[in-house]
Amino acid sequence: MDKMILSPAEISSYVEEVGVKKATNKAYKTFLLAVLAGIFIALGGFAAGMASHTIENMGVSKVIAGIVFPVGLILVLICGAELFTGNNLLTVAFFKKKITFKQMMKNWTIVFFGNMVGAVSLTTMLYLGGALKPSLGTYAIKVASYKCGLDFTTALFSGILCNIVVCLAVWGSYAAKDVTGKIFIGFFPIMAFVIAGFEHSIANMYYLTAGYISKMDSYLNAHSAIEKMEKIDLTHIISNLIPVTLGNIIGGGIIIGGIYYLIYLKESN
Repeated sequence: MDKMILSPAEISSYVEEVGVKKATNKAYKTFLLAVLAGIFIALGGFAAGMASHTIENMGVSKVIAGIVFPVGLILVLICGAELFTGNNLLTVAFFKKKITFKQMMKNWTIVFFGNMVGAVSLTTMLYLGGALKPSLGTYAIKVASYKCGLDFTTALFSGILCNIVVCLAVWGSYAAKDVTGKIFIGFFPIMAFVIAGFEHSIANMYYLTAGYISKMDSYLNAHSAIEKMEKIDLTHIISNLIPVTLGNIIGGGIIIGGIYYLIYLKESN
């Protein structure tokens, strides 16, 4: 009888194998898969905001958002896509010397900007399609204003915490051999990171773009009495994405990928 779940050691070897495949995939395929992942994550962010933005109780609002947002990662895991934060686990194949640093950085670069294209494109379509209605647009401005106001250290460590959780979800999904198992392991950790409010670089591409576009809307600009709204500009958006992205790499690539590599894959002397 076939096993329904991989052991931790088997997962580690599988992550190494997946890392080699991802790093050697054709650039255009990687980019298109990354665009899809950006769309999926942005869709999860939009749906979570739509479901929770009118709930006044902060705790309940976060729980509702946490229940809805994981649809983004579940689509990535089941349908197939290239997500930057999950691909931070390519460090496992790099530590094993199965791929080069150049190959890893090439994959990360293509996937990061592919995710950005997907997230920004979907957010723009949502706005043009009238989905970012006044109440949700105001909520988007509020979220983006908060994120743009984070200092470097806070954004960095929140990014580290976020991708520890996200990469554990991705890592755990490799253990499951059926759709139900992958959905369950992809759901609960992501729900936890959303409720905790950690910073995810690709999700922020949606949230920051939604806030920026909504801020440009003349009606929302006139009716949104939100402090520090002026911080939602390209400079502050980049100032958020840089530390959050670095934190995501540290959390997923160094802490999760590195520790599991040392435990299961590093050859002993």
